[in-house]
Amino acid sequence: MRSRELLLLLGTLCLVAAGCSRLTFVKPKLERGDYTRVAPEYTVREDPQARKRLAALDRVALAEDRLRAGDLDAAEAQARAAIQADATVAGAHTVLALVADRRGDTAGAGREYARAAELAPRRGSTLNNYAVWLCSNGRQAESLPLFAQALRDPGYDTPAVALANAGACALEAGRPVEAERDLRRALELDPENPVALATMARLSFRQGDYLQARAFSQRRLAAAPASAQVLQLASQIEQKLGDSAAMAGYVQRLRAEFPDTQTPRGDESQQ
Repeated sequence: MRSRELLLLLGTLCLVAAGCSRLTFVKPKLERGDYTRVAPEYTVREDPQARKRLAALDRVALAEDRLRAGDLDAAEAQARAAIQADATVAGAHTVLALVADRRGDTAGAGREYARAAELAPRRGSTLNNYAVWLCSNGRQAESLPLFAQALRDPGYDTPAVALANAGACALEAGRPVEAERDLRRALELDPENPVALATMARLSFRQGDYLQARAFSQRRLAAAPASAQVLQLASQIEQKLGDSAAMAGYVQRLRAEFPDTQTPRGDESQQ
């Protein structure tokens, strides 16, 4: 699903190579959207163990900084130093997952996301991260309970992210009713959520409601920069509605902005 606009990967800290546009379903990109966040850790009382934990959190912060700068080796070294100081720091494993992902080590990223979720089983952002990875790697059914669990975290400050991701993933899992429910809930919280808008356009297209698909597609294009998949679907919607001029305009944009993308021929592209 790395070619798809799925999950708004995770929270507010933009730690993704493509500069804040990942599935979100991501492969998440998923178009990759709201991006992977290393969730905050919490301070404990001042004792030797607390000092180790604070030292570990300092290392995680340094690892995040190095990751933002694109220095993967340094980010990995700082994250591993954090784990050596305190093996229970979930954020260090999230950094290692992001490093592995940017190196193309999908399996390694999955192991680290899973470990982070194991260490922080009630933290919404961490659960969302692992669910995104599962969904992006063909394990959509497994991801859905984790999205639901993430939404039960009262401190999770971006529920629209998990809802949009869950809806996109439910659609991929062949559960359109659940998908529409979660996507509409996401849009109630965040009317410009690009993953929710793109997925609603895709769902409406599949259902044959081309006018609704057009409305969601236009909202998606207004909410965030276009992706090849979004422009492909927009052109296909206009073809179904019989507006050849609008279709040609989207195809022209697709060729100009994404010259390596094959021009659609009428059937819905896989998103």
